[in-house]
Amino acid sequence: MHKNMSQQASELYQKMRSGDRIALSRAITLIESRQSAHIEEANALLDLCMTSEASAMRIAISGAPGVGKSSLIESISIDILKEGYKLAVLAIDPSSQVSGGSILGDKTRMQSLASHPNAYVRPSPAGVNPGGVAERTREAVLLCEAAGYDVVIVETVGVGQSETQVSTMVDLLMLLIAPGAGDEVQGIKRGILEVADLVVVTKADGDQRKGALETKSQYAHALRILHAPESMPGVFTCSAYDRTVVEEVWMHLKQKFEVLQSSGQLNERRNRQQITWFEYRLQQEFLQTLMDHPDISAHFEQFRQMIVSREISVRSALSGMHAQLKQILGQSSPEQIY
Repeated sequence: MHKNMSQQASELYQKMRSGDRIALSRAITLIESRQSAHIEEANALLDLCMTSEASAMRIAISGAPGVGKSSLIESISIDILKEGYKLAVLAIDPSSQVSGGSILGDKTRMQSLASHPNAYVRPSPAGVNPGGVAERTREAVLLCEAAGYDVVIVETVGVGQSETQVSTMVDLLMLLIAPGAGDEVQGIKRGILEVADLVVVTKADGDQRKGALETKSQYAHALRILHAPESMPGVFTCSAYDRTVVEEVWMHLKQKFEVLQSSGQLNERRNRQQITWFEYRLQQEFLQTLMDHPDISAHFEQFRQMIVSREISVRSALSGMHAQLKQILGQSSPEQIY
């Protein structure tokens, strides 16, 4: 006779809490699974994590591909681990839009970090999820926190402005900029700069140091326009190669986190994030439930064909679909719809 799902989840949770990294990997694989048989156990496991009193510092590191996200994470991890903290890194790798495959190379690039006894590195494919993160990154952060990691870093794909989504699942967002990118600051939309808590110009060494300083100056000017003085993000230049200013970047992150904790803003921010996530997922699940209804699915396909054959405009198709939804929902009982 099989153990029930809650028992299995409880055993996995206890192993995670005891520092078993294999159990943590199994837990993340479980919540990432799309198999219906795993959903109940994953839900039970996440419910247990919500009862944990752990409160890790959650940091997102975002920036364009090649800006040096993995290098900076490895460099800053030296200071984090030296202070006795346990560090988890959730590295999101880009997925092919053709095959859906992902290289998952971050664990290879961060070999020294991945082998440290107080560090955990988990690469995950972004899939088709927007925002530079994987679909279950938010839950993976909770698992790492419940497993006793003091600092959880989310390394985003680096896809651009849509990465503002990651700010709804972390406490602090660090945006990395390459030297010379200051010339592009006029073309950058407000989004990512408005939510960044820290802006770091990377690779500030050798021949690129002068360009890094100029880029820092241009971004500092842009941020003064976007932010009030009291909420102005820190702007730094650093080099992961020779570790110039890396320790200062870590100290700045710690100080900002401590302010969030002492002021009560941390709990407020996390509560808002949870509700935002609930509303977002509810909309997604509700839409999928509607589309699974045979009558609604049939009408959807009919309107798609009418758009392709140029019989009606998209706007007219939306109006028609809305009318059909109202009629179907009005005639059906909840059991028939859901």
